[in-house]
Amino acid sequence: MSEHGTVARCCRATVPAPGCLVALFAPIVAVLIAALVLMVMHHRQERANERNESEALNRTVALARSYASDVVALSQYPPGQEAVRSIAERHDGRLTSYARSEDRLATTVRFFAEYKDTTMFGTSYSRAYCCYSIEFREGAAGDPQEKTTRLEKCDAD
Repeated sequence: MSEHGTVARCCRATVPAPGCLVALFAPIVAVLIAALVLMVMHHRQERANERNESEALNRTVALARSYASDVVALSQYPPGQEAVRSIAERHDGRLTSYARSEDRLATTVRFFAEYKDTTMFGTSYSRAYCCYSIEFREGAAGDPQEKTTRLEKCDAD
């Protein structure tokens, strides 16, 4: 009470104790740190997955070259469609087109390569694929020669 007999208002500003501030901000800081760690992990996984897919696509180039050299090495030229199909399958490929004329054989093959795809929930295996047009012609000496071209688009088959 005041001197005049009335209830005095007391305006006191209180400052929270340092322990209260820590108790308020600690969960917020912990959530921010956890979110940052998860973002960094996700970014690293995405980069690794992109690198793995790129390496798998590069393996398709090697598969296409190996396929072409095996077709060229056949004793019977030009080879039949079933022979070409079996060579493609041995090289993780699928023959999508076969066109043969007297001195020319044109094939389109879709080559597959597997790669590891990692997420926070585990690892799975995915397939990367590329289509190549491989044309075989008889050279001047009568020996077959090949020209391999990567196609930008593959058919949906």
